[in-house]
Amino acid sequence: MLRKAMMIKLNPEKTEEYKRLHATAWPSILRQITASNIRNYSIFLREPDNLLVGIFEYHGTEYDADMKAMADDPDTQRWWALTDPCQAPLESAAPGEWWAPLEEVFHHD
Repeated sequence: MLRKAMMIKLNPEKTEEYKRLHATAWPSILRQITASNIRNYSIFLREPDNLLVGIFEYHGTEYDADMKAMADDPDTQRWWALTDPCQAPLESAAPGEWWAPLEEVFHHD
C-alpha cells in the first residue's frame, strides 16, 4: 500500500462551488476512485490560504495504469471539467503539474 498526498490552490471565488460539488460527488466518480484502487481518500481545505490537500491510500499494483484508467474515464473527465476551474497549481509546481505531490516525512500507525 502506498500513501499519497498532494496540494493545489483553490480559487477563493470558487470555494462554495467546490465544497458543493464534493458534498454531492457523483456515484460514478466514487466508483472510479474505488476501481482505481484508491482508498481512504480525503481532501482538506486550509482557509484563508485557500490550499487543498488530498490524501489517499493506493492499494493496487499498477499505479500508473490505474491513474491512466481514471484519467481516461469519460465521467471523470466531465467531473474534472467542473472542478479544474476551481483550482490553480502552486507557484512551485513543475511545468504541466496540476496537483503537486507532497513528500511524506513522518507516519505513525
